[in-house]
Amino acid sequence: MFLGADTVWKLKKAVKLPFLDFTPLAERERTARRELELNAPHAPGLYRDVVAVTRSDAGLALGGEGEVVDWVLRMAPVPPDDFLDHRADRLDGPLLDRIADAVAAMHARLPPLARDQVAGFDWLAAGNRVSALTAGLDAERVAAWHATIQARIAGLAGWLRARAAAGFVRRIHGDLHLGNICLWQGRPVPFDALEFDEAMATFDTGYDLAFLLMDLDQRAGRPAVNRVMNRYLARTGDVGLLGGLPAFLSMRAMVRAHVAARSEDGVGALRYLAAAEAYLVPHGPVVLAIGGLQGTGKSTLARRLAPELGPAPGAAILRSDEIRKALHGAAPEERLPPSAYTAEVSREVFATLARQAATAASSGHAVIADGMFFDPAQRAAIASAAFAGAAGGVPFHGFWLTAPMAELEARVAARRDDASDAGVAVLRRAARDDPGPGGWHLIHAGDADDPVAQVRLIMRHNNTI
Repeated sequence: MFLGADTVWKLKKAVKLPFLDFTPLAERERTARRELELNAPHAPGLYRDVVAVTRSDAGLALGGEGEVVDWVLRMAPVPPDDFLDHRADRLDGPLLDRIADAVAAMHARLPPLARDQVAGFDWLAAGNRVSALTAGLDAERVAAWHATIQARIAGLAGWLRARAAAGFVRRIHGDLHLGNICLWQGRPVPFDALEFDEAMATFDTGYDLAFLLMDLDQRAGRPAVNRVMNRYLARTGDVGLLGGLPAFLSMRAMVRAHVAARSEDGVGALRYLAAAEAYLVPHGPVVLAIGGLQGTGKSTLARRLAPELGPAPGAAILRSDEIRKALHGAAPEERLPPSAYTAEVSREVFATLARQAATAASSGHAVIADGMFFDPAQRAAIASAAFAGAAGGVPFHGFWLTAPMAELEARVAARRDDASDAGVAVLRRAARDDPGPGGWHLIHAGDADDPVAQVRLIMRHNNTI
């Protein structure tokens, strides 16, 4: 990269690696033009054009006369701190939400493609094995990982084919880690998509997301990655991707392991190798339902609990307010009209929530269902989702939050940029019909209480955490 005052010139090195060959001049031109084509739509203005580097009697020039000796991509400069890998430890909640929104929007614009994903992932796994060995990673551990990921891919064969048939195979970004997302004109945008190999970049959108999730998990921590995953699920409704997420995370971690080893980062190589192994270790699923009046802190409790439940990156949070917005094609913070809150719409919302919970639980993932759950039928449906989630069912806990009315009114009045449209008047009307916990665990959630500690105690008592 050659940095100027208002221009950046990107030159591809004439290198040959196990997975690419940039030594031919024609290949450097092709991939520079392909990089412009792939990235310009997602980051307008960041990418400008491709320019020839020429040599004449007067010397080297950009776009001049004479022999073409190389090609460069002309880009706009970005301040170093606006690359998200530079601020991995400073990613707040709103920015994490906007990152997930950007990835969801990018994936929505990509057309479905035909691809045998089973053969594709076998090919990727074999390529990772070769790259890991040539980079000097421990041969026994690499062989064990390869055998495990092969078995996992074989077990996912039906799921992978169903995902392809449903349109989730697309020409993805392919290299979607934090270093390839930047703040551009005030918003996060993906850039530097994988341009040199179409086969490596034609896979499930869940595999694309997994690189970002793995990178966040390793660099920003479990709460950050859990938030991005759940925001993406809320925007796309693609709860089904959870079925392949452990294998996808492992594959992405192995990529980082051999890249780190090749860069002589021994500590990083070992850390990512350990992560690749750990993502494939099975974890038991669990389904929690959190109900109660508006303002009792259901969503806050869910967000605090989710990172520690089930396999990485933690529990899927299925929030009725967000599902309602998605069913109406609205962003979570966008207000809906009263017609979106009829009894008929609410039945559809909770039926969708129960279906998504069953899908997530059957994939071996943990689930937190977040809604008021006033209707006994809604409670029965979410419990049934847990029992249908896997052979023999999975553990289920229902929690009912309660707090003094004055505190609830203050919390609801103070809400900003939230998926719930309920105001204080709605809260007061709902309070008149509060059904109470029924058979669910009663959790005190007033300002002086610690609902997280209460839930953890109950789950430890039942050996589900």
